[in-house]
Amino acid sequence: MFHVEKTEGSKEKKYELLLKQADALTEGEPDMIANLANASSLLYHSLEDVNWAGFYFAKDGELVLGPFQGLPACVRIPFGKGVCGTAFANKQVERVDDVNAFPGHIACDAASQSEIVIPLEADGEVIGLLDIDSPITNRFDEIDELYLKKFAEQLGERISKKSR
Repeated sequence: MFHVEKTEGSKEKKYELLLKQADALTEGEPDMIANLANASSLLYHSLEDVNWAGFYFAKDGELVLGPFQGLPACVRIPFGKGVCGTAFANKQVERVDDVNAFPGHIACDAASQSEIVIPLEADGEVIGLLDIDSPITNRFDEIDELYLKKFAEQLGERISKKSR
Protein backbone atom coordinates (compact mmCIF):
# COMPACT_ATOMS: atom_id res chain seq x y z
CA MET A 1 0.00 0.00 0.00
CA PHE A 2 1.23 3.48 -0.88
CA HIS A 3 0.70 6.45 1.39
CA VAL A 4 1.01 10.00 0.04
CA GLU A 5 3.31 11.72 2.48
CA LYS A 6 3.19 15.44 3.00
CA THR A 7 6.03 17.40 4.49
CA GLU A 8 6.45 20.72 6.17
CA GLY A 9 8.95 23.25 4.96
CA SER A 10 9.77 24.99 1.74
CA LYS A 11 8.05 24.39 -1.58
CA GLU A 12 11.33 22.95 -2.85
CA LYS A 13 11.44 20.42 0.00
CA LYS A 14 7.86 19.37 -0.76
CA TYR A 15 8.70 18.88 -4.43
CA GLU A 16 11.82 16.85 -3.58
CA LEU A 17 9.60 14.46 -1.63
CA LEU A 18 7.11 14.36 -4.52
CA LEU A 19 9.91 13.40 -6.94
CA LYS A 20 11.06 10.60 -4.63
CA GLN A 21 7.51 9.30 -4.30
CA ALA A 22 7.01 9.35 -8.08
CA ASP A 23 10.28 7.48 -8.54
CA ALA A 24 9.21 4.84 -6.02
CA LEU A 25 5.78 4.46 -7.67
CA THR A 26 7.17 3.94 -11.16
CA GLU A 27 10.34 1.98 -10.38
CA GLY A 28 10.29 -1.37 -12.15
CA GLU A 29 6.89 -0.80 -13.79
CA PRO A 30 7.16 -0.77 -17.59
CA ASP A 31 3.51 0.04 -18.36
CA MET A 32 2.99 3.66 -19.39
CA ILE A 33 -0.71 3.87 -18.48
CA ALA A 34 -0.14 2.42 -15.01
CA ASN A 35 2.71 4.85 -14.33
CA LEU A 36 0.82 7.89 -15.59
CA ALA A 37 -2.35 6.96 -13.69
CA ASN A 38 -0.34 6.79 -10.47
CA ALA A 39 1.57 9.97 -11.34
CA SER A 40 -1.64 11.95 -11.91
CA SER A 41 -3.06 10.68 -8.62
CA LEU A 42 0.13 11.55 -6.77
CA LEU A 43 0.11 15.10 -8.14
CA TYR A 44 -3.59 15.60 -7.46
CA HIS A 45 -3.32 14.45 -3.86
CA SER A 46 0.05 16.08 -3.10
CA LEU A 47 -0.17 19.56 -4.60
CA GLU A 48 -2.17 22.25 -2.86
CA ASP A 49 -4.87 24.19 -4.67
CA VAL A 50 -5.21 22.03 -7.77
CA ASN A 51 -8.46 20.81 -9.28
CA TRP A 52 -7.11 18.76 -12.21
CA ALA A 53 -3.88 16.89 -12.92
CA GLY A 54 -3.32 14.65 -15.88
CA PHE A 55 -1.91 13.93 -19.29
CA TYR A 56 -2.69 14.44 -22.96
CA PHE A 57 -0.98 12.55 -25.79
CA ALA A 58 -0.35 13.36 -29.44
CA LYS A 59 -2.34 11.09 -31.71
CA ASP A 60 -3.36 11.58 -35.33
CA GLY A 61 -2.75 15.34 -35.37
CA GLU A 62 -4.40 16.22 -32.06
CA LEU A 63 -4.06 15.77 -28.31
CA VAL A 64 -6.06 12.95 -26.75
CA LEU A 65 -6.90 12.69 -23.07
CA GLY A 66 -4.83 10.28 -20.99
CA PRO A 67 -4.81 9.32 -17.30
CA PHE A 68 -5.99 12.12 -15.00
CA GLN A 69 -7.54 13.09 -11.67
CA GLY A 70 -10.32 15.67 -11.44
CA LEU A 71 -13.59 16.34 -13.20
CA PRO A 72 -14.19 14.83 -16.65
CA ALA A 73 -12.14 16.68 -19.24
CA CYS A 74 -12.00 17.60 -22.90
CA VAL A 75 -11.17 14.41 -24.77
CA ARG A 76 -9.55 15.95 -27.86
CA ILE A 77 -7.67 19.22 -28.29
CA PRO A 78 -6.32 20.38 -31.67
CA PHE A 79 -2.61 21.22 -31.85
CA GLY A 80 -2.19 24.98 -31.40
CA LYS A 81 -5.54 25.48 -29.62
CA GLY A 82 -5.94 26.41 -25.97
CA VAL A 83 -3.15 26.22 -23.41
CA CYS A 84 -2.41 22.53 -24.02
CA GLY A 85 -2.47 22.76 -27.80
CA THR A 86 -0.23 25.83 -27.70
CA ALA A 87 2.28 24.13 -25.38
CA PHE A 88 2.41 21.10 -27.66
CA ALA A 89 2.73 23.13 -30.85
CA ASN A 90 5.57 25.21 -29.36
CA LYS A 91 7.13 22.28 -27.46
CA GLN A 92 7.51 24.48 -24.40
CA VAL A 93 6.03 25.08 -20.97
CA GLU A 94 2.92 27.25 -20.79
CA ARG A 95 2.35 28.77 -17.36
CA VAL A 96 -0.83 30.81 -17.34
CA ASP A 97 -1.67 32.98 -14.33
CA ASP A 98 -5.23 33.68 -15.51
CA VAL A 99 -6.71 31.28 -18.04
CA ASN A 100 -9.55 33.70 -18.76
CA ALA A 101 -6.99 36.09 -20.24
CA PHE A 102 -5.42 33.39 -22.46
CA PRO A 103 -6.56 33.83 -26.08
CA GLY A 104 -8.54 30.78 -27.16
CA HIS A 105 -8.52 29.10 -23.75
CA ILE A 106 -10.55 25.88 -23.75
CA ALA A 107 -12.53 25.64 -20.52
CA CYS A 108 -12.91 21.99 -19.58
CA ASP A 109 -13.57 22.82 -15.91
CA ALA A 110 -15.17 26.23 -15.30
CA ALA A 111 -13.51 26.35 -11.86
CA SER A 112 -10.00 26.43 -13.36
CA GLN A 113 -8.38 29.85 -13.08
CA SER A 114 -4.68 29.12 -13.68
CA GLU A 115 -2.81 26.35 -15.45
CA ILE A 116 0.63 24.94 -16.11
CA VAL A 117 1.39 22.62 -19.01
CA ILE A 118 4.70 20.77 -19.33
CA PRO A 119 5.77 18.87 -22.47
CA LEU A 120 6.32 15.16 -21.83
CA GLU A 121 9.25 13.71 -23.72
CA ALA A 122 10.15 10.05 -24.26
CA ASP A 123 12.82 8.55 -26.48
CA GLY A 124 13.86 12.06 -27.57
CA GLU A 125 10.46 13.23 -28.80
CA VAL A 126 7.57 15.17 -27.26
CA ILE A 127 4.77 12.61 -27.02
CA GLY A 128 2.32 14.55 -24.89
CA LEU A 129 1.79 16.90 -21.98
CA LEU A 130 1.44 17.08 -18.24
CA ASP A 131 -1.44 19.47 -17.50
CA ILE A 132 -2.31 20.86 -14.05
CA ASP A 133 -5.14 23.29 -13.29
CA SER A 134 -5.91 25.34 -10.21
CA PRO A 135 -9.10 27.05 -9.04
CA ILE A 136 -7.10 30.14 -8.04
CA THR A 137 -5.26 32.66 -10.22
CA ASN A 138 -1.48 32.95 -10.08
CA ARG A 139 -1.14 29.46 -8.55
CA PHE A 140 2.00 28.37 -10.41
CA ASP A 141 5.39 30.07 -10.14
CA GLU A 142 8.99 29.46 -11.24
CA ILE A 143 9.54 26.86 -8.52
CA ASP A 144 6.47 24.88 -9.64
CA GLU A 145 7.68 25.07 -13.22
CA LEU A 146 11.20 23.90 -12.35
CA TYR A 147 10.06 20.91 -10.31
CA LEU A 148 7.18 19.92 -12.57
CA LYS A 149 9.65 19.86 -15.46
CA LYS A 150 11.81 17.50 -13.38
CA PHE A 151 8.71 15.42 -12.64
CA ALA A 152 7.88 15.16 -16.36
CA GLU A 153 11.51 14.34 -17.24
CA GLN A 154 11.56 11.59 -14.63
CA LEU A 155 8.35 10.11 -16.04
CA GLY A 156 9.64 10.39 -19.58
CA GLU A 157 12.62 8.26 -18.65
CA ARG A 158 10.22 5.49 -17.55
CA ILE A 159 8.25 5.61 -20.81
CA SER A 160 9.73 3.79 -23.77
CA LYS A 161 8.35 2.95 -27.17
CA LYS A 162 7.76 -0.57 -25.91
CA SER A 163 5.33 0.69 -23.25
CA ARG A 164 3.31 2.89 -25.60
